[in-house]
Amino acid sequence: MQSRMNSPAMIVPEAIQALQALGQALFASAETTSVPMRTLFLAYLRASQINGDSVCVELHSRNALAAGEKAERLLAVAAWRETPHFTDAERAALALSEAVTRFSDRTDPVQDEIYKEAARHYDEQALATLITGIATASLWNRLNVSTRQMVSVSYG
Repeated sequence: MQSRMNSPAMIVPEAIQALQALGQALFASAETTSVPMRTLFLAYLRASQINGDSVCVELHSRNALAAGEKAERLLAVAAWRETPHFTDAERAALALSEAVTRFSDRTDPVQDEIYKEAARHYDEQALATLITGIATASLWNRLNVSTRQMVSVSYG
């Protein structure tokens, strides 16, 4: 398999610059709020799993590992409801990630109970960071999936 084309973000220089700046702003915001970087990566990973973006699944998994995440927890993200590996705050972030990613599945995709549970664990700045981050992950997913971006694999 090969990609249909280079990533659209890479072809439009202003787009990649804007997306990189947005990513940096989100990481900076996470550092100053109650959103641990590992939680942000878990939320990104879940959105990328739902959207079928292998490039971002690998990227967010690697970033989470580099941030100190355990492999057992990464392997359990797709089944987070059925595992004991996640805190209540992480579960709220994962539920929010699923809701924000699956807009077309429901008439009220981000239901009050999901939003309120996330707001119980994260203040407004942290919640804004999570929501913007999840939306950004989904944007990258759409760019990658529509052009069939491939993970560069090198097994030693």
